[in-house]
Parts: sequence; structure tokens; C-alpha cells
Amino acid sequence: KTARLPRAYWDWAPMLRDNAGGFFPYTPATNLLYGLREALQMLFEEKLDNVFARHARHAEATRRAVRAWGLETVCRQPAEHSNALTGVMMPEGHDADRLRSLILERYNLSLGTGLGKLKGKIFRIGHLGDFNDLMLAGTLCGVEMGLAADGVPFTPGGVLAALEYLKNA
Repeated sequence: KTARLPRAYWDWAPMLRDNAGGFFPYTPATNLLYGLREALQMLFEEKLDNVFARHARHAEATRRAVRAWGLETVCRQPAEHSNALTGVMMPEGHDADRLRSLILERYNLSLGTGLGKLKGKIFRIGHLGDFNDLMLAGTLCGVEMGLAADGVPFTPGGVLAALEYLKNA
């Protein structure tokens, strides 16, 4: 309140004054509200327990693919695995960000990067949200193709391991 420079963003006085008369002086994020309404409708239709079960199935299928490739997940304690994403360790001497770039460029598939100390050492596979078995299979195919194209040492067959699990889960 004591600043003498002109400001618009953090000056709430005009907004509070106009709002007292029923006017909102800025453009509300209506697109976000419509998105929220649609997301909630999707959750109500599928039922929350089913959403959580689907996320758990996709997470386990992804972990089975990673194990079949002969790679390691970042989280080594099964009780602490995430059903939202799986972090995958790259073999020594291989750059996860280079792999991610190659996969994005060749297959139009975006993977998450490692954060902080893990930058360049891991990539992350997300398996949550409005995501189905076919989408997961495509994601894992893109990763497996990318590993081969980038010369990363791995054992092919991770996609098949995931599909076998999904078929019976």
C-alpha cells in the first residue's frame, strides 16, 4: 500500500472496490472452470475406485516392462511405488535427456525428465489421468523403440511383458 510506483497486478484495491458492486474487473479463467467440470464428470462416470484401480494396473504393467528391459526403476521399495508415474534409471554412460529428445523427435512421445540430481540420469513415464491400455501400450512401444534407436543396452520384450500383465489383470 505504501509503494509509489504504478502497479496493476498486486493492487487489489480496484478489484475489491469493483467487486463490492457485483463486478469482477478481470477476465475469469472460464476455460479452467469448464475443464474442471468435465474432469469431475469423467471421475463421477468412471467412479473414483475404478480410476485408482486403473492407475494401479497401468503402473504395474509399466514396472513389468521396465524389469523386462533389464532396467531399474528409481523407487526400489515396492510399497512406495507411485501409481502416477514410473522413474526409469538409464544405464551408466547413457543420457536420459538425449533419449527423451530422440523419442520426442521420432515418435512424437513426450517423457518426463529427471529433476535435480537425477537430471540426465532418469526419464519418467506417466500413466495417470484419462489414459487407457492402448495408450499405455503405445507409450511403452515408443520407449522400447527409442531405447533401441539410441543404442541403450536393454532386453527387448518389455511391451510384451506389459501386455501379458494387462491381459490377465
